[in-house]
Amino acid sequence: MTDMQTPLRKIRGLGAAREGTGHFWRLRVAAVALIVLSLYFLGFVISLNGADYTTVHAALAQPFAALMIGLFVLVGLIHMRLGMQEIIEDYIHVEWQNLVLLILSTFFCVVVGVASIFALLKLTLGG
Repeated sequence: MTDMQTPLRKIRGLGAAREGTGHFWRLRVAAVALIVLSLYFLGFVISLNGADYTTVHAALAQPFAALMIGLFVLVGLIHMRLGMQEIIEDYIHVEWQNLVLLILSTFFCVVVGVASIFALLKLTLGG
């Protein structure tokens, strides 16, 4: 069988969609970042188990804690969106259904992200 790729294309590692390698690496980097962020989030939540609102507010008022929780939410949503994109593209073969599901997936991630960051800011800044 004859290889139809040019040497430049082999080097760049581009597949039919011209973005496969980049998507692969973004998904893996997000997964590694989520390991660290999830451990921090889990420790943070366990340390505040049973705490009242004032204690939680004081803990989230620390910039580092708020930043780490915000990053956990954002990286988690990015990872979820990339994973859903991969699933949709692999298993939905009707073009318009593929497009609709990708749009809905992105919209869902944006709505959840905005709501989560709003809640985090409300807790952090008090109110």
